[in-house]
Amino acid sequence: MWKLAVGFVVFAAVALFVIMQAGDKIDMGGEQHGGDIQHAPAAAPEGGASK
Repeated sequence: MWKLAVGFVVFAAVALFVIMQAGDKIDMGGEQHGGDIQHAPAAAPEGGASK
């Protein structure tokens, strides 16, 4: 049981360290499905079909 507690503390410490090092560059919002996401249209193939 104590190993589980120690593992949790170590995992939490590593997670907090990573979050603190990333600063304000980390996005914890998850997937974005709003209108602020813009997808670029697919590029058209060059030269057309070859025969």
